[in-house]
Amino acid sequence: MPKVQTARGGSAPFEFSAAASVLFDEDFSADGFVGDVKIFGEVEDVGRCFVVRGRIECRKTFTCDRCLTEACAEQVHNFDEEFDKSAAVDDVLDVTELLRDVLLAGQPMKNLCKADCLGLCPVCGANLNDGDCGCDRFTVDPRLASLQDFKLS
Repeated sequence: MPKVQTARGGSAPFEFSAAASVLFDEDFSADGFVGDVKIFGEVEDVGRCFVVRGRIECRKTFTCDRCLTEACAEQVHNFDEEFDKSAAVDDVLDVTELLRDVLLAGQPMKNLCKADCLGLCPVCGANLNDGDCGCDRFTVDPRLASLQDFKLS
């Protein structure tokens, strides 16, 4: 459970590095996080509250949503959050919930092996990233199909 030491009147750096399941006491294996999650940051006393800022670096394996190949990507998530001074117990802030939320909310809506992934051929199912399969993938919009019957003289 990540807890950081506050510095009354100044700032204090912090750093964590461990598996996601160790840091957050939850099983993250189904989410594809591999290796250690690295967290770097600082806590700053700004008078009325503590500001916790930094970044999370991790590595995630996943199945590409377009071509269905296994892929791995580095992720970096920045955070910047204010904590009321009453949240500090014995000058220590528990930032577990903040870091878990930043990590999970920062996950992409679509997992792609690369930004320009071509996906699979809708006819034969070949991975188009490996080259063109030669299939005729032209489809006519059914709303416009009747226009093909017009003959121009």
